[in-house]
Order: sequence, then C-alpha cells, then structure tokens
Amino acid sequence: MANYREHVPLKGSERVVVPGAKAIGTANPDQLLQVTVLLRSRAQAEDAKTGNTKATTGERAAVETLQKQRSEERQHLTREKFLEQRGALEEDARRVEEFAQEYGLSIVETSLAKGSVKLAGSVASFDRAFDVELVNYEHPDGSYRGRTGPVHIPTELDGIVTAVLGLDNRPQARPHFRTHKPAITAHASAQQPAGTFTPLQVAQAYDFPGSTDGAGQSIAIIELGGGFRSRDVKRYFRTTLNMTSPKVVAISVDGGHNSPTGDPSGDDGEVMLDIEVAGAVAPKSTLAVYFAPNTDQGFYDAIAAAIHDTRYNPSVISISWGGPESTWSQQSLNEFNTLLEDAATLGVSVCVASGDHGSTDGLSDGLQHVDFPASSPYALACGGTKLTTAGGKYASEGVWNEEAIQEGSTGGGISEFFPKPAYQANANVPASVNQGNFVGRGLPDVAGDADPVTGYVVYVDGQASVIGGTSAVAPLWAGLTARINGSLGKRIGDLASLLYTQIATNSGTFHDITSGSNGAFFAGPGWDACTGWGSPVGSAILSALTGKLPAGR
Repeated sequence: MANYREHVPLKGSERVVVPGAKAIGTANPDQLLQVTVLLRSRAQAEDAKTGNTKATTGERAAVETLQKQRSEERQHLTREKFLEQRGALEEDARRVEEFAQEYGLSIVETSLAKGSVKLAGSVASFDRAFDVELVNYEHPDGSYRGRTGPVHIPTELDGIVTAVLGLDNRPQARPHFRTHKPAITAHASAQQPAGTFTPLQVAQAYDFPGSTDGAGQSIAIIELGGGFRSRDVKRYFRTTLNMTSPKVVAISVDGGHNSPTGDPSGDDGEVMLDIEVAGAVAPKSTLAVYFAPNTDQGFYDAIAAAIHDTRYNPSVISISWGGPESTWSQQSLNEFNTLLEDAATLGVSVCVASGDHGSTDGLSDGLQHVDFPASSPYALACGGTKLTTAGGKYASEGVWNEEAIQEGSTGGGISEFFPKPAYQANANVPASVNQGNFVGRGLPDVAGDADPVTGYVVYVDGQASVIGGTSAVAPLWAGLTARINGSLGKRIGDLASLLYTQIATNSGTFHDITSGSNGAFFAGPGWDACTGWGSPVGSAILSALTGKLPAGR
C-alpha cells in the first residue's frame, strides 16, 4: 500500500482571493465538509499507458474531439457502453479510497460512471490531505471558505486525479434573469402588460411545431438557489395559461434543496421562470429540477446527477446560471467541458443561458468576456432578443440591449479559453477583440426573446410579474428540443454541432437578427456574437432534422 505522503501541485487548480474579499481567520478545523474528487476516464488512462497523452486543457479537447466527431456521424452510447469507454477505472477509484483512509477521510460515494469519489471529513483532515490552508473570507456579497494557490495531491495520484472540488465554497455562478419594472403586483389573472408574452405566445411566434408536446421526455433544470411551491406552479398553469400543470419533481444534490425564499425578485424568480417556460412549451414532459449549492462542486455535481439519472433519464438539460470565464479555475473549465461532452456522448442536449451583462459579462476590467458554461463547445449557448409580434404572429426582432435603463443586455462574444470548434469553421466567427486576438469559440449559437420589456408573464411566490433575461431562452430552447425529440422518437444530442452542420444550412430555419449591439459586437446577416444564428422557426428546424439524425438510443 502506498503511503501517499509526497505531494505535487494539481495543474489548473490554482485559486485567488475573490476581489473585495477580506480574510478573517482560518476555517474551523473541526468543521465537516464533503469534497468531490474527479478521476481520469478509461480512455485517458489508456492514452497514458500508450504514451498518447492528451492535453487536459479545453483547447486540445475541443479541437480534437469536435473535429473527429461530426454530429451526423456520432452514435450515442448506451449507459453500459459509456461506462466501458468513458467511465473511471476501478483501480483508480481504489487508490483514491486508500488515500482517503490514510488521512482519516470517509467515502461518501464512488461512481465510476461519473468518474468521481466523494469524500467527507474535517477541515483539518482536508488541509493535511491536500496540503492547503482553508481560510474564512468576508465579502459584500457573502462570506465564504476559500483557499489560494493550487491543491496538492499525492504523487501516486498524479495523472489519475483531474480535479478536486468543494474545498472552496465561494459562490460560483449567478442566475441570468431580469425583472421588468414596474412589475405586475396583482394576481396571476391580472391584465397582461402590453408588449409582453406568455411562454405559449412566444412559442406561437416562433412557430413551434404543432402536434408536439414533449410527451415521453424529461427536461433537467439546474438550480443553485431558491425554490418553488407546487401551489404556485399549479395556479400559474391553471389561471394564467388555462392548461394542466406538468409533472415537476425536486431532486437534492450535495445538500441543496427546493427552498423557496418568498422573495420573487431573488432566486425564486429564476426557478419559477425556468419551470414555467419549459413546462408551458413542453407540457407533457417531466421537469426534473436539481437543486445544489452555488459552488463549483455543487454546480458540477448537479449536472452530473442529471446526466447520469437513470430514473428520470433527461434528454435535455436547461442551465440558466453561469459566470465570466475568468472567474473559473482551469480545472473547472476543463472538467465541466468534459462533463458536457459526456452529455453529448449519451445523447443529452444542454441549453445554457449566455448571460445578461452584454459583451463584458459584467466585469469592469476593460476587456470583453463570455459566460461559462455557455462557452463550452458542447453547450447550446442561448442569447437574447427583443421580440415584436402583430396579431400573435412574428413581426420583428432586434438584439436585446436595455443597458440605458439598467435592464441588461445579451451576453455574447469570443471565448478566451476554448478555441473555435470545427463546427464553427464556416460561421465567420471573428478573433477576440482582446489583446492577443485569440481565435476562440464564438457565442451565442441561437437566441430568443429575453428583453424584460418584452418579457414573460410568470408567477412567483404568489405574485405575477414580468421576467426576462437569457435565463428564459435556455428553457425555451430546452422545451423546443424536448418536443423535437418526442416527434423524432430519438434524441438530438449535441445540438450545438448539429446546428452548424445541418440546421442552419437549411434556409428558413431561423429569424436572422441583423440590428442591434451588445456592446463590442453588432448583429449582422448570418451568425453574429449577439444572437448567433437568430431565433427559431420551430417547424422548419424539425423539418430540417427529419431523417437526418443517426440511429438513436
């Protein structure tokens, strides 16, 4: 048995203090916590054995994988085949379990499919096990337990452990929704403000295919705070939409729970927006809502739980949370990207909001930033527009930008971490406008109504209001995807690459947005870094896909 005493830095695990935070003392050594240790895949282990080592950066993973796996050629794996090809090795998991026992840590869960071992123990034990010092910090946005510098792992685990999540519990992401002011303050049956929409009206404007309703599908919704009350969900669908409420189930991850706060302007607004939009446009689908703490560990574990959920078996995941790429550790960027690749391999589509703070993503360093995980090449990045209809039919659309009245603007731009994937080769994605001119992955891919001025009538904590933001666009596209999956009788899978190689090449599949700006970028014909290809013409997208997908699971 190895002694696991000599440590080396874990590449990409470096952390710095959150700007504006102040150290107030070391963390209580007796405090108990859980940590997720991620392991290399079987394929990575085989590469290491043969000397064909792959880089662990997003750059190599994005370029190599996406070039060799065009969406029309990919065969989605069964869960059994996935475990054989992409799961972790039992031997690697056993080594981590031995290491844990050496340092007095207990094993909470070992999952070869997820490629993870979850450990529990005291702060003091984790400090020794990973050669870190955990410190408590105060910050205007909330206190957190953090660390600086890298995590250290035993030399025996070097190359086996790819990430350690959970030592640091700083808030990692923010919800991407905006509440229009003045909000509706009456009941759900209040008169709908002019220029706003119910999700059904948006789906009608975008010509979502008729005779599709998401039957037989499950949509996973990731939430990092807040909650919902079943009575509010039922009332919204019965009173506002005059329809039966979909089945909604809450799933706890890492101690996160469905915990409504009673504040409709807080995280409850995000949760209810996601449920009400996805449920309205795909009413026969099951909505599985995964609640986790707002940390990199909680976020990761929630997505992993959804991907590997054999009970509800989601075919699409909706994510309306994220943060600027520069606020993530390199290990998180890499591992989240691999996780979304896992989803694609299993045929699960992932729709992610691109952010509500324009081309800077809310940072004030003078640079342009994009939001992650929307910037992953395996995510369908969803941007925002301002929609106008006439007689219930589509009339016009422009880029969502209400910065002049402090009501946000669609995120979009060029990744500084992930290179331009092969599927964007012909999309005229420009180089980054930042110093260095990195040729990165461009986003968003698609768009939909997000302007809070033309937002969605929803019902949150007993109150009707109008909410917008790209948070509405991710569940909108997730609902459309569920409807298409149900109609095709198979999973679309990696929707981003499919979009560029099959869907957008068919004329009439999108409303091309050619006017407006999100700050540094401007809309124009074809793909652009404000609204991607544009907003959907749902029936045309379904027609473009008919007969063009590989045999599904």
